[in-house]
Amino acid sequence: VQLQASGGGLVQPGGSLRLSCAASGFTLERYATGWFRQAPGKEREWVSCINGGVPRTYSADSVKGRFTISRDNAKSTMYLQMNSLKPEDTAVYYCAARLTAGCATQPGAYRNWGQGTQVTVSS
Repeated sequence: VQLQASGGGLVQPGGSLRLSCAASGFTLERYATGWFRQAPGKEREWVSCINGGVPRTYSADSVKGRFTISRDNAKSTMYLQMNSLKPEDTAVYYCAARLTAGCATQPGAYRNWGQGTQVTVSS
């Protein structure tokens, strides 16, 4: 099982980025997958999750209305569209997958992790 995150970068406040998480070695659509982020000196924070099977989505209050999680089953890839970015969104973003279809917010509930991609929001 491998997860490969990409798409991070430097963006100005109010800008947008789309993160991708390419999955291999398992059937992405069957399992819950999510995004977390970790800023320097802070704990890893849950951002968003999409259920396996019926793709119901959940997001943290801090990103609700600005970030959208989605999944392309044919490409075995998960995405995080980030709009209206703020400096406080600056962090390393990680994608992760569970061994079950239901979402969770705790990092320990996720078995497999990608390597992380840096997002920096600054003018």
